Amino acid sequence: MDIERLTLEEWGDALPATGYEVFHEPDALGVLDDHTDAELQLYGAFKGQQPVGLLPVFVDERSIGRTVLSPPVSFSVPRLGPILDPASPKRHKRERINRELTAGVIDAVGVGDRTTLFRMRCPIEYVDPRPYEWNDFSLEPKFTYVLDCEGETIESLMKGFSKSLRREMRKQDELDLSIEREGIESALRVYEDVVEQYRAHDDPPPISRPFLRDLLTSLDDELWRVYVARSPDGEYQSGVVTLYSPDLAYFWQGGVTATYEGVSVNSLLHRAILEDICSDPALESVTGYDLVGANTERLCEYKAKFNSDLRQYYVVESSGLEMSLAKSAYQTFSSALK
Repeated sequence: MDIERLTLEEWGDALPATGYEVFHEPDALGVLDDHTDAELQLYGAFKGQQPVGLLPVFVDERSIGRTVLSPPVSFSVPRLGPILDPASPKRHKRERINRELTAGVIDAVGVGDRTTLFRMRCPIEYVDPRPYEWNDFSLEPKFTYVLDCEGETIESLMKGFSKSLRREMRKQDELDLSIEREGIESALRVYEDVVEQYRAHDDPPPISRPFLRDLLTSLDDELWRVYVARSPDGEYQSGVVTLYSPDLAYFWQGGVTATYEGVSVNSLLHRAILEDICSDPALESVTGYDLVGANTERLCEYKAKFNSDLRQYYVVESSGLEMSLAKSAYQTFSSALK
């Protein structure tokens, strides 16, 4: 098996049909590369001409050392990390690909160097991070909520929701509130809501306005949607930016708390998103709605009302006291690696 460095075009050709996250898309990686000082390095594992594993990393050289990150920080990328696409379903072959991709990339980017900090947030589908543990990295489980929408209608989904969420969603027909899909300018209006919310908690915005604009401009139209709620006079009430991989819809930006005639606007926005997932032929391959995170206690009370599956993913990180000190130094100098 050969480990090769790829161009973005070669990466796009090597992507499997399913089983990867939205930010594995080459256009998304290209925008990330444009907006970070780190160097995007793309690696592929090949058996002959057949790609069987992929891993993108962002390598940043600094005076205090190097970081090798997947994804880069401060861009609201839920997960990135490795993709496995073995030609054979046999476990021993999948595990060999996993081990060799891990070892090849570790060697190629010099992660074993004492001044290199490695951190990776893996995809949901990457369920076997043991090769990193065997190479002395630490593993930490993290969680997200994913609502299974395969074969469902909006009514069948809502039967599993909490009583309060179901009641709010069903008030859609009683209100004169419209929810429509709009474009990039509306996405930037949603962004203003997000910035205001973060400032209220004395936190920096999760992404920049230029990054959001460039991302949505670069991605194919079928990979993103902006849902906006407006009153009869056209006044903006709230909105959500969703992203799409072949398998998942992501509740990505927006959803700031808002009410209209005593009803949560967010609940109505989620209903509109779920209705499209269940019925829009353009989203036929999408089988789940990722609520993007189940690691912050104060946010879980609402997200748990969807009765979704708690899905685990892994954070892989350099281990040891020396790396803990290095991480503290990077946080001090870059306000990163949160």
